[in-house]
Amino acid sequence: MPTPPLLTRLTPLLFVLLWSTGFIGAKFGLPYAEPLTFLSSRYVLVIALMSLLALAMRAPWPASPREALHIGVTGVLVQALYLGGVFMSIHRGLPAGISALVVGMQPLLTAALAGALLGERVSARQWAGLALGFGGVALVVGSKANVDGVDGGALIHMLVPALAALLGITAGTLYQKRFCPRFDLRTGSVMQFLPSLAITALIASQTETMRIEWTGDFVFALGWLVLVLSIGAISLLNLLIRSGSAVNVASLFYLTPPTTALIAWAMFDEKLSALAIAGMAIAVSGVWLARKG
Repeated sequence: MPTPPLLTRLTPLLFVLLWSTGFIGAKFGLPYAEPLTFLSSRYVLVIALMSLLALAMRAPWPASPREALHIGVTGVLVQALYLGGVFMSIHRGLPAGISALVVGMQPLLTAALAGALLGERVSARQWAGLALGFGGVALVVGSKANVDGVDGGALIHMLVPALAALLGITAGTLYQKRFCPRFDLRTGSVMQFLPSLAITALIASQTETMRIEWTGDFVFALGWLVLVLSIGAISLLNLLIRSGSAVNVASLFYLTPPTTALIAWAMFDEKLSALAIAGMAIAVSGVWLARKG
């Protein structure tokens, strides 16, 4: 059954909205669990839910071990490396604004590699849009990062996981587009999260206490990240990678910091400066140019 055109047009906007709530979930949950322990519990629930759904609906599993391997690799890159890096950087004290700016370089890095790895042509208009989008993101997060004093010596320790996250989401997007753009979202989610759980839990067992405070805030954050992020947003990301170019998909990540700032303003009464609002408008214009290109 073909996807309705209206839903197809709304998918990028819905993805951005859901993906942007990830920082909010981290804000609620990380005070009560260490980052990799938090993610491990999240992955366990996703695997259980999606396995039950796949079995109940008799969803098709990968046709070959090779296909399963490719799907698993994308999961490790997008889940274990990207999410693990973001959560660890926030846990180490890196301001969310700086973390968003680091990961916000992903569209430019993806565009630089898409030609060589995927044979995609990045037009001058797309490059202009990507540069404009990055400038807008810099304005948005810069207005917040300036008020967060970070010691220079400690900054490197905080930045390493964020840089790993940047490489993970970039490599994961390109790898999936190249080797496994199409797979069943139900069984594919299980195949993506299983190796992510194995790697994340192994590292957590060696580096963390793996203790969780089961407060109301933590349960809410865990439920939100499982249902809305790991099932909802990741499924939308897989659909977008399936149907669009890597550069077009990556450009959407420019909209995450502005959208997160708007959600934080609505939920936590965080102030939005005129500079931040201007940056949002510039970022949206840059994404429009990049996707039109």
